[in-house]
Amino acid sequence: MSWIRKGELTLIERLSANILKAGPMPKHVAFIMDGNRRYARKLHVERQQGHTQGFDKLAETLRWCLNLEIREVTVYAFSIENFKRAKDEVDGLMELARQKFSRLLDEQEDLEKHGVCIRVLGDLTLLPLDIQKLIAQAVLATKNHNKCFLNVCFAYTSRHEITNAVKEAAWGVEQGLIKPSDVSEFLLDECLYTSNSPDPDLLIRTSGEVRLSDFLLWQTTYSCLVFQSILWPEYSFWNFCEAILQYQLNHHALQKARDLHAEARVLQQLEADRCCAAELLQQTGLGKPLDPQLRQEAVQKYTAEREGRVHSFLTVLQEKRDRFFTDLNKGSIASAKA
Repeated sequence: MSWIRKGELTLIERLSANILKAGPMPKHVAFIMDGNRRYARKLHVERQQGHTQGFDKLAETLRWCLNLEIREVTVYAFSIENFKRAKDEVDGLMELARQKFSRLLDEQEDLEKHGVCIRVLGDLTLLPLDIQKLIAQAVLATKNHNKCFLNVCFAYTSRHEITNAVKEAAWGVEQGLIKPSDVSEFLLDECLYTSNSPDPDLLIRTSGEVRLSDFLLWQTTYSCLVFQSILWPEYSFWNFCEAILQYQLNHHALQKARDLHAEARVLQQLEADRCCAAELLQQTGLGKPLDPQLRQEAVQKYTAEREGRVHSFLTVLQEKRDRFFTDLNKGSIASAKA
């Protein structure tokens, strides 16, 4: 099964989609694709078949998103916690990953046609090396596509991601790229695996479970959370429309909360810059004599310097992340030649 199923919506689906698009539409939707194993038990088939059906449903869902002009999708494909499952199931999931990422490399023409950029987010070092290399090839092959984005969270949990972001910031301080006072909510945002994406507008979990299971905890603070009882392989276009409708009904309140948080974060950063600038002035013995205008100039100078440090650090961090994929891909090429 292809990553993006071809075909148009039916007439009634197109009419419904046009009605939905008259209202505010989510630009970024996240899915916790739950219920594959229960689906397999329900049909009395092997668990692996349930997971395969789940991937097929993802391909169909991506087609709906393209038709609804939703340009970014993030999916919870494999949690770090899933490594605790039975060995045969974990091995089956790894084999499914091998098949699907190999298939993706064969579908580059279609992905380029739709402009799909594939990002794989998580601690990929926990995966078998051959899967790491396949992922690196897929990420690098589509990195310049910019019409729509599919973020696959693989070997991922949110707490692991946040912990890693703190470690990245600490590394920046150790390397002298940033100061301890530069560490802020904004900086940690940029150190997350999802730094290249806006926060999801809508998060959907299927199967009737009403918890986030350590998925995008930081990013979904102001997202619309929709929990639906349908098992993921049985998910339908109409289930998706229902979730989007719930988003639209709550859009105003969600947007207001986001705007208030953004304003508060700007003020919080400004106050932090003022405190740091005042401390520097005190250290030079110029804190008290300066008039308000000169103090303001000192704050502006400090802010510009901080922003410059943070920008340089984030550039180095992105280069480090890019190098991880590039080195893996070089290893793949070398293995192929050998």
